[in-house]
Amino acid sequence: MDEDATPLPDDAVEVARVLGAWGVKGGIRLKPFSSDPQALFSSKRWFVQPGERIRPPVPGRPVLPLPRVLRVLQAREQGDGIVATCHDLNDRDAAEALTGARILVSRASFPTPDDNEFYWVDLIGLRVSNREGVLLGTVHNLIETGPHCVLCIQSEVPDAAEVLIPFVDAYVDRVDREASCIHVDWQLDD
Repeated sequence: MDEDATPLPDDAVEVARVLGAWGVKGGIRLKPFSSDPQALFSSKRWFVQPGERIRPPVPGRPVLPLPRVLRVLQAREQGDGIVATCHDLNDRDAAEALTGARILVSRASFPTPDDNEFYWVDLIGLRVSNREGVLLGTVHNLIETGPHCVLCIQSEVPDAAEVLIPFVDAYVDRVDREASCIHVDWQLDD
């Protein structure tokens, strides 16, 4: 099958953005969305979707079409980003054309997390209930604060304030992915 005809998998997850070219032979620089970007390293096929351009195209230089799939030759961490080389990106112009593109990988290709470790994508959409069985809402986002993450809970009640719960053992009793629920020790303010 032609790589450019490969459909985007149903379980595709955005894991990085292309910052620009790296070197003169078609390498790219990426900004991963995770401090531990193993999902990028575990997949040898990255799916490409358009994103907002970081800088405008260079006048007089043709705008190259985005490939749908990048076949990764090598990827490694460099500083706070990642640099990669891919098949069919043979020069700086081809790499520069990807600036701003969204990089997605199949969730099925993510490394298996250890017990009590979770990918954010697996927590988003789970219901959150407290010890009394009160439904607090649904996880719609997470925030990285440095020492830990914070669950952003959207209430089922219209116009209710967002609930923020630190994702730490002191407040999270368990994550039950089979029941699509996170059980917490948390009370809503009255």
